[in-house]
Amino acid sequence: MILHNIYNFLWTIAPPILRYYLRKRAKKNGDYSLYWGERFGVPYDNPVKNAIWIHAVSVGETRAALPLIDELQNRLPESRLLITQTTPTGRKTAQQLFANAQCRYLPYDNPKYIKQFLDEHAPKIAIFMETEIWVNLLDECKKRHIPTVLANARLSQKSLSGYLKFASLFRPAFSSLTHIFAQTAADAQRLKQVGAREITVAGNTKYDMPITDAMRQLAAEFRQKIGNRPVVLCASTREKDGVDEAKMLLTAWKKQENAVKNTLLVIVPRHPERFQTAYQYAQELGFIVQNRSDNETVNPKTQVWIGDSMGEMSAYCLCADLVFVGGSLVDTGCQNVIEPIICGKPVLFGFSTYNFAQATQDALNAGVARQVQTADEWGQTALQLLHSADEMAIIKQQTINFIHQHTGAARAMADEIVRIIQTH
Repeated sequence: MILHNIYNFLWTIAPPILRYYLRKRAKKNGDYSLYWGERFGVPYDNPVKNAIWIHAVSVGETRAALPLIDELQNRLPESRLLITQTTPTGRKTAQQLFANAQCRYLPYDNPKYIKQFLDEHAPKIAIFMETEIWVNLLDECKKRHIPTVLANARLSQKSLSGYLKFASLFRPAFSSLTHIFAQTAADAQRLKQVGAREITVAGNTKYDMPITDAMRQLAAEFRQKIGNRPVVLCASTREKDGVDEAKMLLTAWKKQENAVKNTLLVIVPRHPERFQTAYQYAQELGFIVQNRSDNETVNPKTQVWIGDSMGEMSAYCLCADLVFVGGSLVDTGCQNVIEPIICGKPVLFGFSTYNFAQATQDALNAGVARQVQTADEWGQTALQLLHSADEMAIIKQQTINFIHQHTGAARAMADEIVRIIQTH
């Protein structure tokens, strides 16, 4: 109780700090200056009521929600949708994917803001993607008898240790959840340690992600612009503690310059504010560089193509011969390793994989991925695979089998969620 009181006190003094934070972020990404009222409990115009509400923090979680939402809409076609996010990129992704949904930011976990939000929307169910635990939000949902579900749930050992340090605050939140769909048995065990009760190991909806006709068409357009050249993609590169993954990869690629010859390196930073930085790094290293946003044919002499666009990762993966998944050579836990696998591509990733621990291990065991420890090892491994047509063909066949074995999570979750809705 004492810890909860301290938690709420911090939320009363947090708004000026949060506004400062948003202004700082807005200097790099102007979208952070938009829709502030939604974050701070300002009443929302024409709020959708009695909807299926899905909260997905950013792009990855929003895209992971797509197969689940499709399954729910097939079962409950008359139900309206409310989709909330925390980041501007997540919000944009939701607006692109869910044209028939109301998309907005979830307010901060100030009790006043949360009550205003729930008064406005009165959702029939709240579904939180992956691991999104807000103490006051879950407490207020429980008081209002709104069923709450954690879907695609994952909990690393590091996160578990953090929650256990404040167990008296977080245990009631986890135990209040109506149902949890864990990605793996290890996730389920860790969730139990922090107070979760009703848990089903259901897998990962990211394996159910459809490749849309629009993405296939865009990939074909990319290939037409690129021509008949080998393509190595570095997807969702990250930066941490001043270390930029894109720069590491570009530097390693420069060492292989004589060997890569006609190969095009495509760099797609995870965050828009890193697009220009990646371009500058490539120029400084002496590469001939173009931006995807130029919408021009890739010059045969261009060595690096910067994917400065959002929501097009599947198209980049489809047109690539080989994909490195970022966030893994800096310690941010790896970005979505499943997306390039679904696209049928051989995958490389680095040492940091805690966000996709099971998926990366499964991929290694199935022979559809390779793990590297350094950027230099990545460059050498990428070239080795590109020059081995037989090995690439074997990996692609193993990938087809691997995907088939891991689909179905969204369907299983939707069946149980419909039952929860109908019994509440």
